[in-house]
Order: sequence, then C-alpha cells, then structure tokens
Amino acid sequence: MSRVIAVANQKGGVGKTTTTINLSASLAEAGKRVLVVDMDPQGNTSSGLAVNKYHTENGIYEVLIGFCPIEEALIRDQLPNLDILPANVSLSGAEVELISMDDNSFRLKKALDTVRDRYDFVLIDCPPSLSLLTVNSLTAADSVLVPIQCEYYALEGLSQLMHTIDLIRERLNDRLEIEGIVFTMYDSRTKLSEQVVENVKANVDQKIYETLIPRNVRLAEAPSYGLPINIYDSRSTGAQSYRALAQEVIKSR
Repeated sequence: MSRVIAVANQKGGVGKTTTTINLSASLAEAGKRVLVVDMDPQGNTSSGLAVNKYHTENGIYEVLIGFCPIEEALIRDQLPNLDILPANVSLSGAEVELISMDDNSFRLKKALDTVRDRYDFVLIDCPPSLSLLTVNSLTAADSVLVPIQCEYYALEGLSQLMHTIDLIRERLNDRLEIEGIVFTMYDSRTKLSEQVVENVKANVDQKIYETLIPRNVRLAEAPSYGLPINIYDSRSTGAQSYRALAQEVIKSR
C-alpha cells in the first residue's frame, strides 16, 4: 500500500526541501519505489534532483491546470527507483488560475490517485505558505512530515501548521495525520539546539523522530550539484542521518 507524505512547514528556511530531496533519495536507495512531487514554485526540489525548471516542458503546473495528464509530466528514473513530478517556471502563476477552477483543492489528489499505486512512497514538497498549492498537497496526502529547524522560533511555525492541518482534516481530508516531526540543522556544539529539542518534546504531543539532521557543510553543497547527499557524499554525517530517518519512516508503516 503506497503512502503519500506531504513535507510541510509554513515557516520558511527549516530544511523542508533538503528533507524532501534526501529522504526520498534514501528511501529509493533502500529499494523503495519513490515519487517526488515539487509543489513549491521556487522549484528547488527539482533543481536539487538535477531538473532544469527553465527547460521542463511539462510539470506539476500543466497537470494541475489540466494541460496534460500526469503520465506526460513524470520524469522517470531520475535516480534509481525515483521518479519526479517537477516544478517549472509556470507554477508561480498556478495560484491565480486555480481559484476559478472546479474542485480546485482536489486537483493534485485526482492526478496522484491514477499513479500512486506504482510507488511505495510519494513525497510532496509544499510551499512555505498557506496557499492553494499547499491545500492541494495536504488534501492529497495521507500524512504530514514536519521539519523543524533547531532555532528559537521553532514552535511558532509549528503551531500555525497544526492549525492548518486541523482545518484541512475538518473540511477536505479527514484521514490526514501527522507522520512525524524531524529536527533539522541540529548543532550539538550549541545549547540552543538541545533546548529547542527539549522544548518541542515537552510541548507537542506528536511523534518525534529519533534521528537528528545535523547542520552540515556537505548537505548545503549537494543541491548546487543536483545531487542528494547520499550520492554527493555517501559517507558524510548528513547522508548517514537521512538514511537513518528513511529507516524510521519505513518501519513506521
């Protein structure tokens, strides 16, 4: 049975795209069939997997608007076991066009329902805002994986996201649940990282992954080469951490 996971946090700069790229690549490396959906108009997940958003004819925008079926927009085997439904430069205009369309909150779900059974995991990289693209992502998902940066305002963004998830669950997708919370940019040398982890654990009644994603130079470098960390530097602490997170996600099924 396939699992559709939205990687979301309404606060930007928390490692959402980094987590989507590297978790999906680690799941694929573990032998799982994975589809990555880039719903962020910035297209960073696409470029982080070596897709040029300026030269991509069909992508998620064309699927949402109805210009092409999902089959024609998929880039297959971008990595072994990993397909991608990329963003292109047109996605930034999708918001305005979706407003006047019928079932405008369900268009991603309807598209994914035709292909999801081919995959073990579908990971959706959501925009860092509450928009129709985010609503589509959460409506299509079974669960939400929440990256939290180990910095002072971590809980502020989390409370906003929890409110959004409650609204989606009440009105559009009653099966939506929290997949888990993962801490990113953890720096073991600072007291702040440790305090943020302890604070979230004390105040949030949700599953929290044991794996801590470190602040790591190699993780920061990898996207500029269009490679996930497990290929860019397989022995780095970043690669080891995302492999560990992938195993936690697999075992939680």
